[in-house]
Parts: sequence; C-alpha cells; structure tokens
Amino acid sequence: MKQEILEAVKKAKEQTKPRNFTQSIDVVINIKDLDVNKPENRFDEVVSLPNGRGKEVKIAFIADGELAVQAEKAGADLVITKTGLEDLGKDRKEAKKLANRHNFFVAQADMMPLVGRFLGPVLGPRKKMPQPVPASAKPEPIITRLQSTVKVRIKDQPVIQTLVGTQDMDEELIADNIEAVLSILDRKLEKGRNQIKSMYIKTTMGPVVRVV
Repeated sequence: MKQEILEAVKKAKEQTKPRNFTQSIDVVINIKDLDVNKPENRFDEVVSLPNGRGKEVKIAFIADGELAVQAEKAGADLVITKTGLEDLGKDRKEAKKLANRHNFFVAQADMMPLVGRFLGPVLGPRKKMPQPVPASAKPEPIITRLQSTVKVRIKDQPVIQTLVGTQDMDEELIADNIEAVLSILDRKLEKGRNQIKSMYIKTTMGPVVRVV
C-alpha cells in the first residue's frame, strides 16, 4: 500500500492550487464492519508522527510554582497559573478563544480538579482536556512530543480524518506519517487495516484523491 499512498500524496499536492499559506495534508479513512453504537468500537488515540506535523503546534501548560517557570522556559505557548485559571472560569468567551487557539493542554496533576471546574465545560466538548503530569515533570520532552502528535478518533461515524503533514513536506515523510496512523488501526480494530473501506488524501483547499 505504501506505493499507492505515495502516488496519492503526490497527486493531491499536484492538484491543489497555490494559496497564500502552506496547506495541511489530511488522510481520511472510512472503516467497514464497525458498529459505532458500541462504545468499545469508539476510540480517541494520540499518535506521534515520526516526521512531525510540518506546522506549528500551540501548547498551553496549566501549572503553578516551579513547573510553571520550567514550562515557560521550555517554550510553552501559554502558561496558565491558578489565578489565571480562576479568571478564565469567570470569562467563558476568553476561555473559548483560548481553547480554539491551542492544540494541546497539559496540567499539573493536583490542579486537575480546578481545570475541570473552570475550563472543563470549554475543553471537554473540544476533546482538549489536559494531559495531567506531576509537579516534578520536565516540560521540555512533553512539549517536544506533543509538537509531533495528532489525534486519531472514531466517534459517531466510522470515519477517521487527521493531519499527516503539510504540502511542503517530502512525499516519503508524509507516507511514513500515514503508516503511523494506520498502525493504530492494526491495534484498535479486530481485523486491523483490512477493515479499511476506502482511504483518501486531501490538502486543505484541494480535491480529494483516493488511495484505496
């Protein structure tokens, strides 16, 4: 399948019109023989793409004290302290903006009850509840890993759509990233990738190209 993926990625890149921004490349996978009404057939996984996402990832750290200091030094896009958390709890509009602006949230474990109280109603529906980490955690490796992470999920439809790179990335690198996504299917589905009904590659504004 690797060759078919490579050819589809190449075609998707060739067929997209030039834009004044770097377009993302997504893979869209339709799954067969999967009853999504059964909770055990739904999943929400994170995948570390071997060649990165190809575009900036915004990460917010919710922490106090030393962890907040270290997160800022490590390059977190935003550090939210306990006071900041309480302020966001009073300003739902700002909380929504913040949730939409950031791809991932990480929170000091002992602050999770406050996160649930003040940001849960905003982050929960967006599937962006924070990853809890101990106060002694080292933020740098966490941030590095999240910068190449995407979510692979099946919810109420047997369809997966996730980012696998950008149009200026090499086709081979994008194909390797797609392989990492497919490995989740091998792990989560009864028949693995044999349950793929169809698979497509698309750029942000370009046409859909069928792989299988």
